[in-house]
Amino acid sequence: MENYLVSARKYRPATFASVVGQKALTATLKNAIATERLAHSYLFCGSRGVGKTSCARIFAKTINCEHLTPDGEACNECASCRAFNSGSSMNVIELDAASNNGVDAMHSLIEQTQVPPTLGRYRVFIVDEVHMLSQAAFNAFLKTLEEPPSYVIFILATTEKHKILATILSRCQIYDFNRISTQDMVEHLSHVASSEGFTAEPAALNVIARKADGAMRDALSIFDQVAASTRGNITYKATIDNLNVLDNAYYDRLLEAFISGKVLDSWLIYKEIRDKGFDSHFFLNGLTDYFRDLMVARDPAALQLLEASDDVKTAMAREASRCTPDFIYRAMCLCNDADLNYRVASNKQFLVEVTLAKICQSLSPSPGNDGQGEGQLKPIDKAVTPSQATTTPQAAPQETKPENPPRQTVPTPHPAAAITPAKAQSPTVAQPTSVASNPTSKTRPTRNRLGPSLSLNSSPTQPEQSSAKAAAKAQQPSRREPFNDERLYILWQRFIKENPHQHILINTMRASMPVKKDGETYTVTVENEMQRDLIQQSLPGILKAMRDGLENDFFTIEVHINTGDAAPHTWNERQVLEHLLRENPALQGFMTDLKLKL
Repeated sequence: MENYLVSARKYRPATFASVVGQKALTATLKNAIATERLAHSYLFCGSRGVGKTSCARIFAKTINCEHLTPDGEACNECASCRAFNSGSSMNVIELDAASNNGVDAMHSLIEQTQVPPTLGRYRVFIVDEVHMLSQAAFNAFLKTLEEPPSYVIFILATTEKHKILATILSRCQIYDFNRISTQDMVEHLSHVASSEGFTAEPAALNVIARKADGAMRDALSIFDQVAASTRGNITYKATIDNLNVLDNAYYDRLLEAFISGKVLDSWLIYKEIRDKGFDSHFFLNGLTDYFRDLMVARDPAALQLLEASDDVKTAMAREASRCTPDFIYRAMCLCNDADLNYRVASNKQFLVEVTLAKICQSLSPSPGNDGQGEGQLKPIDKAVTPSQATTTPQAAPQETKPENPPRQTVPTPHPAAAITPAKAQSPTVAQPTSVASNPTSKTRPTRNRLGPSLSLNSSPTQPEQSSAKAAAKAQQPSRREPFNDERLYILWQRFIKENPHQHILINTMRASMPVKKDGETYTVTVENEMQRDLIQQSLPGILKAMRDGLENDFFTIEVHINTGDAAPHTWNERQVLEHLLRENPALQGFMTDLKLKL
């Protein structure tokens, strides 16, 4: 019975033409051989499984071939080629620097360079994982590497070029190997499957190629694993089951839940994924990649960045057309924040569920949610819609006995005030009608800073009291207290401090202070459309905070994009000090005398 040979060895490249995904590099090596312009030392760099050692062997075999083919390949017929193919060639010496990294091993290698070739023109020394050599071994190798005998060629291979001494790098011609593209791996795997008599679905080979992450050797090892489990019938379903890969169908269902704003549906899908044995962090990373692919699929010109089959690209483009770029961008940011916090989270399942809820609630376009970002939440309960929550009639608090206190109802914030500072929230608990119904009760009207709210004893239907409240509000005069710019800037900075989690918004507000236009109208100048849209989306909350603080309901803000020179950079404390020292040289002596420093 013939011994089984794994595909990574059986289909290892034997010629330059059979090297996968390195056409430019192999063409350079073939031209160097054809013109006989060979260097005495080469350094092959690249990630695992991209063909560094294979190219080194092909190169060593080709330079000693006695009868090169017209296309620059080894003939495989001369004595040197036959000795190389049988593994008995004395002209090719391979050294594993991971296990021979000392000075003694290097001295032994240097002694072997003194022996000329018995067959062929060159002796080739291939040193794999050369970055594992010790400092002393590197130093012992330097002189020989720089001036070896005329018949010696060194080929060093490494996956970590940054660990190699600069003195070694300067003595070598450096070749950087590329990661092998998914398409190249799929084509090679299809060739291997055909050669082995296997049937393989293109989608299954694409999954294997993406799992290999640019390494052809890894792809062939995974291919063998799947082929063994499926007995040569490599299907998409069998592949994802065998490799524990999460199918895109789960992410498509999650996207549907996100767009519909169905938090609980997204949690059920997440539970289904966990029940299948997938790790939460693995799921989170997969969701991040899915949103990234959606962003790429939105633009036909960027589809080449999506490493997938044509069918998958078409499906992703169809799903991406249902989403706005802002939605996808915010979802990617939320997933990235969850990934950063995953390691330190004590309840990792809860972290993922909160992230899913934020994507559903904060980003999904829906009635009552105008896409203003976090805080614009829609009710999870399908029985209560945002319009119902804001139009529910307000009821006057009824007099109750101390032994039977009323049940408190959580007030529902108005969407326009969702990003106002938390300190300004004080729901109304007393209505003017309550004074008329109970003259003896002592009530003090409170200004409502959140818009419509539910009282402590609100009733589902009380049209008379709701109409009375609306009439009373209509009769209330508008506020128009005078204010100055200093007061406005103080409130502007207070709003920034009270909203620390709105990073992009507060950074934009710091760089764009309001400038008076006329009367109570101020302008805010931003640098780009994204900042303009963000300010405009958040404008209702900003205006409410400013008007309440200024006690002026006529204060308004206009947002414009800067069409002139870019806004000046804000100086930090050290830059301010340096400017003062340039303008006032005597200040340096003053600081020195008093021993002052920043």
